[in-house]
Amino acid sequence: MKQPNFLDYLLLTILALIWASAFFNIKIATYSYGPVTIAFLRVFFGAIPVLLLCYFKKIKIEAFSKDWHWFAMIGFINLVAPFFLIAYGVKSVQSNLAAILMSTTPLSSTVLAHFYTKNEKFNFIKTIGILIGFSGIVFLFSDNLLIDENNFTSALLILLGSTCYVIGGVLTLKISKKKNENVTGSILIWATIILIPLVSFIEKPWELNPRLDSTISVIYLGLVSTGIAWLLRFRILVNNGLIFQSQVSYLIPIFGTILSYIFLKELITFKVLISLIAVCIGIYFVRKADFQKTT
Repeated sequence: MKQPNFLDYLLLTILALIWASAFFNIKIATYSYGPVTIAFLRVFFGAIPVLLLCYFKKIKIEAFSKDWHWFAMIGFINLVAPFFLIAYGVKSVQSNLAAILMSTTPLSSTVLAHFYTKNEKFNFIKTIGILIGFSGIVFLFSDNLLIDENNFTSALLILLGSTCYVIGGVLTLKISKKKNENVTGSILIWATIILIPLVSFIEKPWELNPRLDSTISVIYLGLVSTGIAWLLRFRILVNNGLIFQSQVSYLIPIFGTILSYIFLKELITFKVLISLIAVCIGIYFVRKADFQKTT
């Protein structure tokens, strides 16, 4: 991989901003839309730029090939379930909490990789990182100003959503030899197929009279935070590799907290700041261990 230059770091920062901006936009979307509708519109609009890219690059979409069951399973676990759980949870908690809770994905993936892969085992540095990171999350749950008995379950559902991303990532290893654009396009197609009957019978969004800001946010979530962000991620992965791209994990909770304050004036407590620092330090140690292994 080439040495990262200014443009590479700029694109990495843009990717972090796009993914971080998803959280306050989910909050705005919940003002008018239910969690199933938000999940459906995210995958529907998110599929558009990905499928257009595949069309112009003449990349074959294998959504209905012999591996369709893998695409369907990953589409449900990696898109349908987390999009629903996060939207359901954010309705009752601040979006900055969701950004911090979701940033545990690299920590959860490290734990899961230890048990389900042969060459991603724990070492001392990784263990320290995991303990620090998850200690920050436990500390965050003690913030009675933001998490109480009324929204405790919602916060747990967001954590469950982050775990779904991790499980989906592990399942994706089963089809890792396929092009990223093909895999993403295929799982987006299946996620849309799965959500059509669910959104039709459960929420009936055509009966809604949504606010303009909620509609703009949900379209943004699909086109930008899902579709364009994945394409940008592909570019960074191809040019700079996974280790460089994974640095986005440090920035998302920081940007998410800042953006939620700017756009929604959400409260930033002392415990939020401590938790944020602990999670970022935890991710740093985990990534440091990965970097040392590759050098």
